[in-house]
Amino acid sequence: MHLIVNPSASSVTARGRVVITKALTADHEVTVSETARRGHATRLAAAAAADGADVVVVLGGDGTLNEAANGLAGTMTALAAVPGGSTNVFARTLGLPDDPIEATGALLDALAYNSIQRIGLGSVNGRYFLFHVGIGFDAAVVAEVERRGSLKRWANHALFGWAAFDTWLRKYNRKRAHFSVRVEGKPTVDDGMFTVCLNTDPYTFIGTRPFTIAPEASLDRPLSIVTLRTLDAIPLVRILSSALGSGRHLRSSKYVSLHTDVTNVEIDGYGPIPHQVDGDYLGDVERLELRFEPDTLSLVVPRVTSR
Repeated sequence: MHLIVNPSASSVTARGRVVITKALTADHEVTVSETARRGHATRLAAAAAADGADVVVVLGGDGTLNEAANGLAGTMTALAAVPGGSTNVFARTLGLPDDPIEATGALLDALAYNSIQRIGLGSVNGRYFLFHVGIGFDAAVVAEVERRGSLKRWANHALFGWAAFDTWLRKYNRKRAHFSVRVEGKPTVDDGMFTVCLNTDPYTFIGTRPFTIAPEASLDRPLSIVTLRTLDAIPLVRILSSALGSGRHLRSSKYVSLHTDVTNVEIDGYGPIPHQVDGDYLGDVERLELRFEPDTLSLVVPRVTSR
């Protein structure tokens, strides 16, 4: 087993790391590495797989988990998540407790019963994603949050809320379309403002509440893609409020385009468009190609949610 720790992640503490390492070493041979920079977890995970590790455990946030998944994709080394970030979308989607020590117990239980599932991943311009890619307004908000990364540990949801409002009000053009979308090679939307392509649902969590936009998205199906065609205040508030409830209004809104079981999406910007992958802002580009890549990653899954 190789444990990758992001010491800068929001919920990682020295005490927690010691307790988790001790729990893992009780029944497993464990090597521990720390990430030192962006992209480091990808190299650490790939090296662990090349050295014959059975499992790579990541103690960090969604970004570190994404990097490790990119290092393990195409290998037989399994990925296991221990939540250490501010929101921990993927770990919580799997059904893991948000407390990292409790999650370690669930992980050890899963390993004892060999609860490992082979899953498909999404890819965007060659980069794999575990749960979603956000394009347009969503990514502009993430970029704004990352500019104030030092506040994220202490004011996570408040910071996102403020960044979303400030971006909507002053920093993202709501008067013109930003990109077009083609699903499975067919023109679908020519006035996109905000798109999310999902490998799992929910899109995120607001506190303990899931923010659901495509309940069909799951690890045993291809991708789902949701595109908003307006950012006007009244329809936007109705759509976002719906995502915190049944999602009925979102799914029936004339301003929303929803496709499920998708294997290929092409997005062409009317100029550079921001994009984020599993919560990490990756810059502005003029074209994105998203694909579903089946049978790509071995994943340790808590037994309560094994499928």
